[in-house]
Amino acid sequence: DIDALPAFVPQALVAVEDRRFYDHFGLDPRGFARAIYVNVTAGAFVQGGSTITQQLAKNLFLTPERTLTRKLREALLALWLERKYEKDDILELYLNRVYLGAGAYGIDAAARRYFGKPAAEISLWEAAVLAGLPKAPSRLAPTRNPDLAAERARLVLSLMVDEGFITQKQADAARRDTVVVVTPPGEGDEGLRYFADLVTDEVQAHLGFIDRDLLVKTTLDPRMQQAAYDALRKGLTRKAGQPEQGAIVAMTPGGSVRALVGGRDYAESQFNRATQALRQPGSAFKLFVFLAAAEAGVHPDDRYVDGPVSIGDWSPGNYGDRYYGDVTVREAAARSLNSVAVQLADRVGPGKVIEAAERLGVRSDLRRDLSIALGTSEVTLMELTGAYATMANKGLAVWPHAVREITDRQGNTLYRRAGDGEVRVVDVDNSPMRGVTGGGVPARIWHDFMLAANKGLPKQPIPGVGHVPPRPAPSQPVAAAEPRREEKGWVPSFLPKSWFGGGSSSSTTHSDKWKRDNFEKFGQ
Repeated sequence: DIDALPAFVPQALVAVEDRRFYDHFGLDPRGFARAIYVNVTAGAFVQGGSTITQQLAKNLFLTPERTLTRKLREALLALWLERKYEKDDILELYLNRVYLGAGAYGIDAAARRYFGKPAAEISLWEAAVLAGLPKAPSRLAPTRNPDLAAERARLVLSLMVDEGFITQKQADAARRDTVVVVTPPGEGDEGLRYFADLVTDEVQAHLGFIDRDLLVKTTLDPRMQQAAYDALRKGLTRKAGQPEQGAIVAMTPGGSVRALVGGRDYAESQFNRATQALRQPGSAFKLFVFLAAAEAGVHPDDRYVDGPVSIGDWSPGNYGDRYYGDVTVREAAARSLNSVAVQLADRVGPGKVIEAAERLGVRSDLRRDLSIALGTSEVTLMELTGAYATMANKGLAVWPHAVREITDRQGNTLYRRAGDGEVRVVDVDNSPMRGVTGGGVPARIWHDFMLAANKGLPKQPIPGVGHVPPRPAPSQPVAAAEPRREEKGWVPSFLPKSWFGGGSSSSTTHSDKWKRDNFEKFGQ
């Protein structure tokens, strides 16, 4: 509540953000005219002229884009807020929702984040520091730039004197303080804040206007989150020629975000590169090219010539200018061959590639030309991860999400994720495999995986298998019974028939020998 704060807390904000707040009707024509003059003089957009009410309208209902349409909507919403609420109510809403850097939304969260105390207990100097943050929360945050934060706080104190909120003597005394930043227990993991921002956005999308304390259950796996943050920090070495920023998203095939890191240091930059950054995906985009080709009838064993390709004035090449000649589509996918991907995109058309990408969850604008085959259109990492999750989800649509359930402090359920749905966006490819039996490729893959997976583990008995009592003697010789069962395609009931070639002639000899050797041992 605004009444629980020292008077100088809201006064500091009014002095620096909207000195005519208590006099205007939501819009400040004088401030707006001043902003236009400054922008025209500077030849760029350097001042917005927005009132606190307008800023609240933007924070509650709009995106931060700088367009005329958005400004008009902001103005109309500001007029509505002023008509519906008292001035102190509007200021209270703003104080509780304004972003103040380092992942802190609202004056109380910021006071605890920077000073380790609730907003009701902060000093005049600390209030001035916080009031100076809305202009540039990331750049002015005392955790990142204490000197700039102090300089801005001194300006806030001067403005408070001009407005008559405090005396010059009080301002001089406050200036003698210094910015002392603390890190509250449990808030040292900057990487987790990117995930928290995603949760905040999702909660607002589900509930809209938030007017109470909420308890949110998320999809986070803390162990994976820490591992992702550590790996990203280790990988971004900041050496010459190496990337300085990056992002990680880990997601289940059902779309549950288990870990998300949007940058190397949240205190340094709150821009979430996992959900906000548009980047060229490069070869990762070829998924949609090969999918569109498969849906158009291209078979994995169809052959293409991997060599230099020229389409108009454009001549894309393979990485390192290495070509493999006559290859199957399967090999082209495995080697990520640019020339074949472009040929496939040319065959099906860029429109089909775009349609496949959009069907799998890509929402960013994609260029309708053949360069799309090489991932030249920007997408977000979250979109791309969700698309790959769709393939892992057997072609069922995936909606990436971080929130499982939202309740209030009284235990009322406000939102609960019911399930992932059964919307199929990719058809199943159930065509028969050529000459593949269970004892071949599948068995080799299983063998190699199980050796690695069980390496170092103690040997354990097979569950449910202990002492096997002797089998009663058959009523007739085995040799007489065996042919009868073989004529019916008999196999041991606890093993799949595919292990014996499905009755195909190619595996009859091996199957017969196995059954003769093991019939008495395993029985039916």
